[in-house]
Amino acid sequence: MKAALCRAFGAPLSVEEVTLAPPGPGEVAVRIAACAICHSDIAYADGAWGGDLPMVLGHEASGYVTAAGAGVDGLSVGQPVLVTLIRHCGTCPACAGGAPTSCAQAFDAAPSPIRDARGAAVAQGMATGAFAEAVVVDRSQVVAIPHDMDMAVAACLACGVLTGVGAVRNTAALAPGQNCAVIGAGGVGLNAIQGARLAKAGLILAVDLSQDRLRLAREFGATHGLHGDDPDLSETVRDLSAGGVDYVFVTVGAPAVFQSAPALLAPGGAVVLVGLPPAGVEVPYAPTTLAALNQRILGSRMGQSLPVRDIPWLIDRYRAKELLLDELVTGRYPLDRINAAIADARAGRSLRNVIVLGDTAAGLDRAAAAATVRA
Repeated sequence: MKAALCRAFGAPLSVEEVTLAPPGPGEVAVRIAACAICHSDIAYADGAWGGDLPMVLGHEASGYVTAAGAGVDGLSVGQPVLVTLIRHCGTCPACAGGAPTSCAQAFDAAPSPIRDARGAAVAQGMATGAFAEAVVVDRSQVVAIPHDMDMAVAACLACGVLTGVGAVRNTAALAPGQNCAVIGAGGVGLNAIQGARLAKAGLILAVDLSQDRLRLAREFGATHGLHGDDPDLSETVRDLSAGGVDYVFVTVGAPAVFQSAPALLAPGGAVVLVGLPPAGVEVPYAPTTLAALNQRILGSRMGQSLPVRDIPWLIDRYRAKELLLDELVTGRYPLDRINAAIADARAGRSLRNVIVLGDTAAGLDRAAAAATVRA
């Protein structure tokens, strides 16, 4: 099969032939139909967070089940699914408490199922490796979806939508009428904005450096669009919200934004860290101010999502025309044009460019597609 390999940080990806091991116990093989390009993939490819090379990135994917290992049930060959990076054990205290993104199990030591043409190991980026024609992942990373969804559109649910909406619903638990600011109106930021709209927030202030993105933010539910370079931004936010917002969702990775975000808060408010800066970045803050004003800083990995709960809810909202998904897909590219898709995303010209590998269920035997995969 083909996959796009990162062989050197900062260099173009290389589309090569690789081999994929069959699924072991608790694992599922999925033929990839579409994989959206998230800025986390770009950051990894640029070396922002390190990692072993060569590596196959891509973690925001949809596809069709082709096989499963021992101990897997509840899936059928041909079943359309989402593949996420949220791999979890299901038994540690975090998982038992419904917080799989805080799973204590160390999965990094697990051997990669990918080998290059010479037989050398290839790292499975973010435990997924979905810039490829197929993946083998843990059962916990796979969630069934309806057969009639556009797979390129559905792929966006697997990270960008889960993360943005989840930050609002799960991490902040934003209540109706509360005010918020969302810094960054890219793919994740727009989903935080529509998450706030779904939560019936009061003010939803979008902050970005692009006027085009600010106009788009209003389509997704922002009540106001504010330019991030405005030297009076904090005063403007305080004027609009009568003293500051209840939540600031930081969906970009710029260190200066993490430092300045608390200035937008009301007493008792919280900054929610959704975007990620490069590894090693440290940001100073004034603990006496946070303590005196009862303010908080909250981490939000993948929107603290529980995929088996949140993905069906999001699909229901999409079917009810309450959640915008189609509007997120800017471009569709074949795998051999992945570097063009990444360049377009890096330049900020797109929300989600999607690598499309076709309807991979088409070649499955109908009888096999009706069979349930069980141990």
